[in-house]
Amino acid sequence: QVQLVESGGGLVQAGGSLRLSCAASGTIFSINVMGWYRQGPGKQRELVAVMGSGRTTNYADSVKGRFTISRDNTKNTVYLQMNSLKPEDTAVYYCNSVAGLRVYWGQGTQVTVSS
Repeated sequence: QVQLVESGGGLVQAGGSLRLSCAASGTIFSINVMGWYRQGPGKQRELVAVMGSGRTTNYADSVKGRFTISRDNTKNTVYLQMNSLKPEDTAVYYCNSVAGLRVYWGQGTQVTVSS
């Protein structure tokens, strides 16, 4: 089992920055992918950024150049640095991990970007 706890969401003006954190616990040795997804109002959940065990990354086109995913294995934590935020980035952001054949989700953290 893997437990994920997100933090760092909040309200920010357009053009501002936020950093999300996701702390993993449990059978973390089995995690091979960690990432972030988001679900905006009335929208489906979508991938934002993921990082594999080899630190390869993949980003949604809408956030490339603005968001950066990173991982600190000493703290079992993955981060999402979000810069140049736009109102359309408003969503609940979910941490995600893949461990073997199982997928785990955090509880989500709200990010609201005002215009």
